[in-house]
Amino acid sequence: MNELNLKNKVAVITGGGGIICSILARSLAAHGVRTVILDLNKDAATEVSSRIEKEFSTPSLCVTANVLDKTSLEAAKKDIHKKFGPVDILVNGAGGNSPAATTKIEKMQGTEDENPEETFFGLQIQGIDKVFDLNFKGTLIPSMVFAIDMVRKKSGVIINISSMNSYRPLTRIPAYSAAKAAVNNFTQWLAVHFSKTGVRVNAIAPGFLLTKQNRFLLIDEKTGGFTSRGKKIIDGTPMERYCVPEELTGTLIYLASDLSKFVTGVVIPVDGGFSAYSGV
Repeated sequence: MNELNLKNKVAVITGGGGIICSILARSLAAHGVRTVILDLNKDAATEVSSRIEKEFSTPSLCVTANVLDKTSLEAAKKDIHKKFGPVDILVNGAGGNSPAATTKIEKMQGTEDENPEETFFGLQIQGIDKVFDLNFKGTLIPSMVFAIDMVRKKSGVIINISSMNSYRPLTRIPAYSAAKAAVNNFTQWLAVHFSKTGVRVNAIAPGFLLTKQNRFLLIDEKTGGFTSRGKKIIDGTPMERYCVPEELTGTLIYLASDLSKFVTGVVIPVDGGFSAYSGV
């Protein structure tokens, strides 16, 4: 008996051209899943899709679409239906942060010579909108488009990618923290809404990874060593290191497969103990 029941399923991975989501896609392909690499970056998506087919001899399709544009996603779905048929699994991996939505300092001192532009008051509304939309609406809209296939089949799985910021907001990044908290809430809401349809909705909350979006916060460009913020993260993680994308794949396969067929509405931390540690 195949407990996983994944072979020949169709999975859409948004942000699939990126480092983290490409590894998630490869882990699904290794179990016989037909993967759809959906990304704004056509070259990146094509590269990931080609690599998957060569490595696993499993069909893979690259699709260019914008997770914030429902019309764009609907057009992508038509292409997916022609090539692979209805969607069984959706991994909402598109997301990220922006310097425009990041304060320059962690805490205000309240002194007269303090520069407001380095604090909460210097955040750019456009940057906040970009980060919140990408992380929250970029999860909600693809779910609206692709979950219809699952409801019609009375079977399917949505897996959202959350963050440690969703549990306790980190300093300096209010928009990203708020958006990921919204993703958690939406995961629970949609799980209940779909509870009688055969569609399960869960999320993974990764620990801290070094990515293009956060490297400027964690690595000192001049020395190549940790910034004070990066050191705080390591000191607050009992396993004393950053997560690597491959360490998310076990939880992904668990949530995507029949191993978790009575699991819905949960957010699973994969964080090296960060959420369990008080610092003492």
